[in-house]
Amino acid sequence: MWCRRLSHLQSRLQDLLRGRVTCWALQQPNFKSLFPLAIHWHHTASKSLNCVWQQHEDHFELQYANTVMRFNYVWLRDHCRSASCYNSKTHQRSLDTASVDLCIQPKTIRLDETTLFFTWPDGHVTRYDLDWLVKNSYEGQKQKVIQPRILWNAEIYQQAQVPSVDFQSFLETKEGLKNFLQNFLLYGIAFVENVPPTQEHTEKLAERISLIRETIYGRMWYFTSDFSRGDTAYTKLALDRHTDTTYFQEPCGIQVFHCLKHEGTGGRTLLVDGFYAAEQVLQKAPEEFELLSNVPLKHEYIENVGECHNHMIGVGPVLNIYPWNKELYMIRYNNYDRAVINTVPYDVVHRWYTAHRTLTIELRKPENEFWVKLKPGRVLFIDNWRVLHGRESFTGYRQLCGCYLTRDDVLNTARLLGLQA
Repeated sequence: MWCRRLSHLQSRLQDLLRGRVTCWALQQPNFKSLFPLAIHWHHTASKSLNCVWQQHEDHFELQYANTVMRFNYVWLRDHCRSASCYNSKTHQRSLDTASVDLCIQPKTIRLDETTLFFTWPDGHVTRYDLDWLVKNSYEGQKQKVIQPRILWNAEIYQQAQVPSVDFQSFLETKEGLKNFLQNFLLYGIAFVENVPPTQEHTEKLAERISLIRETIYGRMWYFTSDFSRGDTAYTKLALDRHTDTTYFQEPCGIQVFHCLKHEGTGGRTLLVDGFYAAEQVLQKAPEEFELLSNVPLKHEYIENVGECHNHMIGVGPVLNIYPWNKELYMIRYNNYDRAVINTVPYDVVHRWYTAHRTLTIELRKPENEFWVKLKPGRVLFIDNWRVLHGRESFTGYRQLCGCYLTRDDVLNTARLLGLQA
């Protein structure tokens, strides 16, 4: 009888260690006395909130808002928002994280309405609102999209009939600016119409939403097909789809194009949603998507033309994802500037080429190509971390101006207008 009972309890303990033990089992009168070191258990449920929590040796477990969350105790102490630990005016931490005992555990935990109270060994009390914990937990972040997007091919974008924003509305009203940024965040491209065809007005337009990012090409760039720089863009040749400045450690976030004059034929701009193409790869060949997001590559720009002497190198995978929710946030694709592949062993190289070919096929599908003719007065903004651009060859004289924008500042402007970015 006793052997059978001991075997049963051992089985229960194994379930506990695997995280499968139920609240009922832990509440049995003999469980804690038989296994006093197995677990420290505290259980509180609020019927109105449907909230349950458990105190484990090394973490706190919370079930609330249809989410099961686990919090490390050091994390709970470190993120305390009390006046002595956090400056609510500057939104900065005051607590010295290095002073927190890495083996810290709360003395007591209690739930009052929608607030959890943790009392620590030194008597300090930390308060957490349940909704705050859901929002800031790892489990909550796994379910959250950082930036909502609408993925598109040519048909989807054309059917959406995304409106352009007028130059004056963009400059003078919050509504015009917000509408523009909303479209830009969703689609990765946006247009402003009726802009005076000058470099000065283009610069004024860009400065409305961001600091202009000065690069080796200057602050505002102005170019024709005179090959004044060591780049194919300064020719009349066709350019295949690509993202810019892959050879920067942090590629430029936003690109601005304004065609000031074109006396000739051709020269249409090609736009391809790289995230749409990547999503097709993820659905059809997830192992190849994973490879493209894990293999680091070098991109390189070497220039020795006139007074311009540069040697830039940027390193990163083709697809860049947030590790906690697998959300794609940047594509780094430029076959012109990709350097020698010497960052992975030989047995991975062929698999990488296969994955790269799969992505390239998606990017080159005609149905994914959106062509637009740039003209004076119409300014195009491109999310260089998402949308690839190219152009067809052209004849005649063509003047373009534009610049790169600081991505952080564009997103900052969007957030201040109440947009999710």
